[in-house]
Amino acid sequence: MKIRNIVLASVMVAAGASAFAQAKEQFFPLLSYRTGAYAPNGVPWANGKQDYLKMINARDGGVNGVKLTFEECETGYATDRGVECYERLKSKPGVALFDPQSTGITFALTEKAPADKMPLMTLGYGLSVSQDGTAFKWNFPLMGSYWTGADILIQHIGKSLGGLDKLKGKKITLVYHDSPFGKEPIPLLQERSKMHGFDLQLLPVTAPGVEQKAAWLQVRQSKPDYVLLWGWGVMNSTALKEAQATGYPRDKMYGVWWAGAEPDVKDVGEGAKGYQALALNTSGQQPKVIQDILKHVHDKSQGTGPKDEVGSVLYTRGVIIQMLSIEAVRRAQERFGKGKVMTSEQVRWGLENLSLDQKKLEALGFTGVMRPISTSCVDHMGSSAARIQTWDGKKWNITSDFIEADEQILKPMIKAGSEKYLTDKKMTRRAPADCQS
Repeated sequence: MKIRNIVLASVMVAAGASAFAQAKEQFFPLLSYRTGAYAPNGVPWANGKQDYLKMINARDGGVNGVKLTFEECETGYATDRGVECYERLKSKPGVALFDPQSTGITFALTEKAPADKMPLMTLGYGLSVSQDGTAFKWNFPLMGSYWTGADILIQHIGKSLGGLDKLKGKKITLVYHDSPFGKEPIPLLQERSKMHGFDLQLLPVTAPGVEQKAAWLQVRQSKPDYVLLWGWGVMNSTALKEAQATGYPRDKMYGVWWAGAEPDVKDVGEGAKGYQALALNTSGQQPKVIQDILKHVHDKSQGTGPKDEVGSVLYTRGVIIQMLSIEAVRRAQERFGKGKVMTSEQVRWGLENLSLDQKKLEALGFTGVMRPISTSCVDHMGSSAARIQTWDGKKWNITSDFIEADEQILKPMIKAGSEKYLTDKKMTRRAPADCQS
């Protein structure tokens, strides 16, 4: 009897081990902030990411049979908590990549990623110089950096005046979040200021940005021709309210793409009318991908947040981020084995070899939502264009064509910045052979 029990136990253990070996799950750690001053913006972003993962599992059964799993970790937008989340989740089986959701956390993790062989996707944020994949093997600032964003805004303002030469003698004020995020566009703006002869005024706002009276008193005194708003969370609506209170025209204010979502303007309403911001993506429930999320997730009572939030600006950006993460896995599978769980190193290769043209975006349900994107060893951004959107008092409307950041200005800055980074960190640039591996 004892021998029979031992045999049965062995069979059960073997069966369990076999089931574990066959459990094909790609894991996505989701750093988020659903609490604190940045929650109004962080929540829809996080919900979009979760809902897209759920939709791919429900509609497609995962990626070529590999189920997608996730775990959220609350950072409160604090760098130390973000690093703690990273350390806790980086060793989970099947981990694909990290989206830190904060420039400060990105700065901290950039030091750790090479040793951990962990890709960092920083869509529309992070280190601007990390576009250079030959220096930053593990960073992917997909779709734009703060240098491309600032450059596009200056181009747009110049065009509205009748040419960049008309910027001479103008005064442009940057009201910015006093953090790595807010400081990122400054080198580009300083470069453009030297080129075109406009006066650049820098006004930092202490995080989280609920107190801005001193900054806007300076705006009232200096009377700039334009104000650029580099804010996040409650800072954005506070800035618009202060502009209204001091009489600064909202149609002379331009925000970064993190200052151009519904939470930034809805409480200000008509008071924000005419305010403009960069747009990396569209909003609304019309796109097929959003319809699929409603059908496969929300209609099945599996939605992460409220249904009426689906398709909002930041929710859609969360969907895009998760789509690109999954497409990096899919691309990696094409090389390393369809139906297999990819390692973080293999996913890094997938991120470096993304090629989503218009036809592919259409097949994914993203027609009109975003620009095509194509990455390489040299270019870890893949797309450097954005449009301008304008708040009409009730909703956002796209009010410009796509504007490409000027590579003639950016390339020398990126090269110089990446060289300095490599020198400071005593690192070397990737060899050409490494780009093929």
